[in-house]
Amino acid sequence: MRPAQPAPKNPDPPRRPMAVWRKNLLFAAAVAALALALLGLRALGRTGPRVQAVLTVGEGAAQAEQVLPLDKDARYDIAAVGYTIHLEVAGGRVRFVDSPCPDHTCEGFGWLSAEGDWAACLPARAALRVEAAG
Repeated sequence: MRPAQPAPKNPDPPRRPMAVWRKNLLFAAAVAALALALLGLRALGRTGPRVQAVLTVGEGAAQAEQVLPLDKDARYDIAAVGYTIHLEVAGGRVRFVDSPCPDHTCEGFGWLSAEGDWAACLPARAALRVEAAG
């Protein structure tokens, strides 16, 4: 029988609680910095290119356009072909609301806010689009 050998020494000294606490603090600071950076980017997106809504009503020679600024909350009631269109502007967005047309498809487009967004109310022969202001 062989004599018992001593257990090998642990090369890693035990961790100090203060070192773990510092790593946790560093991780929390990194997460907080990332959250602030994302909030900053979100805020920059709101102040990005200015857009406006353009409502086109009618067709042919009777076609008319009306520009609706999106920087001021408002509600518009606009006479169209056989209908009165109701539009709501809020928070830099626009949408059809309380549509009197039979199918209410225009309300289904929801909020429009980005350049290139559009919606239409075919019974009223009206088209709403968002484009760059200026």
